[in-house]
Amino acid sequence: MPPYILAETFFTRYDNQLTAALSLVIAFALAALVDRVIVRRATALATIVRGGELSAEADTRVRFLRRVTEVTIVVIGLGVALSQFAALDRIAGTVLASSAIAAAVVGFAARQVLANAIAGMQIAITQPLRVGDQVTFEGETGTVEDVRLTSTWLRTGTDSRVIIPNEKLAAGVLRNESIESATVAVEVSVWIRPDADEAAALAAVQEALPDVQVRIAESTFEGIRLLILAAPTLPSTRPAHEADIRATALAALRGVGAR
Repeated sequence: MPPYILAETFFTRYDNQLTAALSLVIAFALAALVDRVIVRRATALATIVRGGELSAEADTRVRFLRRVTEVTIVVIGLGVALSQFAALDRIAGTVLASSAIAAAVVGFAARQVLANAIAGMQIAITQPLRVGDQVTFEGETGTVEDVRLTSTWLRTGTDSRVIIPNEKLAAGVLRNESIESATVAVEVSVWIRPDADEAAALAAVQEALPDVQVRIAESTFEGIRLLILAAPTLPSTRPAHEADIRATALAALRGVGAR
């Protein structure tokens, strides 16, 4: 049999499979291409407006737009690929015969993902936080590293990552210390014994750290909490600065027997 007939037979027999594979390849390639175009376009605009650096607001929106675009293109490509198989049409027909049950199951399974994606869109538009902001959420403090389609990533002072679902973040109480300013507050709490001389403790810390403010924040049966307030600093230097202040204050308190 001539080669061209063999080739024709092969392509005719596996036409659907080849079309499905080609659809997926095109979808992933297009997603990568569009992602590069968005990044280059955003960088070009930033060069014109800000001299080459995206603002925190623009960076957050661009990151979210890239994720939404990539997912949309890949989902469309996957849908085109699956539509090439007749067996899936029969399965789909069977499933649609019980559409109420199918809708309930799919809706329940996808609710969390869709809710997180919609919350991510809300965060990208309203921007209660931006990439690079110093935030605290439910006791976790860190720098916003990325706002993804379904979650937001925080980088802590120990270089670990806290991953927060966007739905939870959008509905919770968020403390953003750098949204209106490039610097963040420096606050350190240290505890002394409940029977310690608080006046001597305050004086010792103030003498060891003359550039800070020291006050009594609370008093419980377990101890007395001293709050140390220092001058605002950059988010990147805050953890180290607070650690130095804490170490100095604890040494001063031990010196007067308050620890």
